[in-house]
Amino acid sequence: MGRTRRGERVLSSAQQVKGWRLETTTYGNFPKNFLPSATFVLYKTDPEELIYPVNRQILLIAVLSGLILPSASGDLFPNSGPVASSKSARLRWGQAAAPQAAPVPVKRAIWAANQLQSKPYRYGGGHNSFKDHAYDCSGTVSYALAAAGLISSPMSSTEFRRYGERGPGRWITIYAREGHTFAVIAGLRLDTTPFDRYTGRWAPRWYPAYRPPYGFDARYPIGL
Repeated sequence: MGRTRRGERVLSSAQQVKGWRLETTTYGNFPKNFLPSATFVLYKTDPEELIYPVNRQILLIAVLSGLILPSASGDLFPNSGPVASSKSARLRWGQAAAPQAAPVPVKRAIWAANQLQSKPYRYGGGHNSFKDHAYDCSGTVSYALAAAGLISSPMSSTEFRRYGERGPGRWITIYAREGHTFAVIAGLRLDTTPFDRYTGRWAPRWYPAYRPPYGFDARYPIGL
């Protein structure tokens, strides 16, 4: 249990999992249904050692996410997962470890996308509800962004072309065009096509390989 700072309690726990630290983020004195995804300051196992103070924009995103997302999202999306002591996400056996210093919304997007790595592709999947048995490209990106508290309902590729701000983001960039969407989160590409001449299986997966963004509109969440 963490220290009390100005009336807020910050909790954090971590353990070693296959060479990664497994981090769990929680929140302080806020009711669960009010702020399901907020963690404002993260600590290592020693609560005296500050890792990352969240800036005001990200703090605002976290607050708004608690107001936008339904309370069921706290059960649908994970609030813990692997982290790596690196500046970008690391891929191992199909699962991504979030950068230790990444903002909480970025970590939660990565941990949520890990849940889709065994899901198949289906056109229209993930659009009637975030919870589905299969996902298409924009459904996959929608799932990750919803876990981060950045959207409240699934979005299509067309809608992603107008999402957020124009250009690449520091942590999250969505590339959208008519008919396809993928995202780059902390340096890893979340996509449903391998982009190797479109050979291989179509499914929600992490890819370390760069995909040229020609023909795509680059968009990013405000503050990220």
